Amino acid sequence: MNDNNPVYGSENIQIELFATPKGVKAIKNPVRVKILSMLREGDLSFDEIVKFSGRAKSTVSSHLKSMTREEIINSRIDPNDARKKIFFIQSEYIGKLQRQQLQEDISAYIKRYIASENDPFEFFRLIFHTIRISLLTQGVDIDPILHEAGLKVGEALYEKVKDPDMDKFLGNIANFWETHSLGSVEIKNFQPLTISVQDCFECSGLPYLGRPACAFDSGILESLFSKYNKEKIRVRETKCYALGDNSCRFVIE
Repeated sequence: MNDNNPVYGSENIQIELFATPKGVKAIKNPVRVKILSMLREGDLSFDEIVKFSGRAKSTVSSHLKSMTREEIINSRIDPNDARKKIFFIQSEYIGKLQRQQLQEDISAYIKRYIASENDPFEFFRLIFHTIRISLLTQGVDIDPILHEAGLKVGEALYEKVKDPDMDKFLGNIANFWETHSLGSVEIKNFQPLTISVQDCFECSGLPYLGRPACAFDSGILESLFSKYNKEKIRVRETKCYALGDNSCRFVIE
C-alpha cells in the first residue's frame, strides 16, 4: 500500500486512500492528490486537468498514466472530440491520512465517561468515540466511510419513516432519533429546511476537532431527503459539538 513517488513535506502531509481491485492505494504525491481532488468533484478532460492543476502537460500526463495503470482512475472518449479523453475516478475513495493535534488528551476524555452514570448506552457511545478519536490521533479520517454507511442506513430507514405529508415525515424522523437515543431533533427553519440536534450521539462529548463531525448523521439525512424529494439532496452541517457549539445543525439544500 504505497505511492512510489517521493514524500513531500513533513507530518502535515495529506495522504488520500483509494480502494482498487489491486488493493488499497495511498496517494501522497501532492500533484496526484490535487488531480484526484479535482476528479472527485467531477469528470475532467486532460486540458481541464492541466489548466486547473497549474502543472505542465508532461507532468499531468505522467501522473494520469500511472494512476490509470494502478486502476485508481480511468478514461473514456470525449463525445465531442474522439481525439480527446475524459478522465474519472473508478476506485472507491476511503479517506485521508493527516497528522493533527487534538485539543484534548484522549485519556482525559475516556476518564470523564467512565466517571459518568453507569449507563450501558453511554458505554457504547464511549466505544464509538474512543475508536474514532484513536484513529484521528493517528491521522486517519474515517468521515467518508461513516457518510457512506449513513447513506445506506438512510435508504433502509426511509420505509419506516416515510409519509407524503412533510410535517409527519419530519415528525417520524424526530421520533426515530429520540426513540433510539440519537439525539433530540428540532426544526429551526423551513426555508431552507434546517434541523437542530441536541445531545447528538455521533459527536456530543467529542473533543474540539475544528470541523463538523457528524458524517454518519449527514449521510442518513441526505439519503432520507433525497428519497423523499426524488432527487439528489445535499446536507450541510453548519454547527457541531466538535466545533464547540451546543448542538448540531443540518441545512437541507
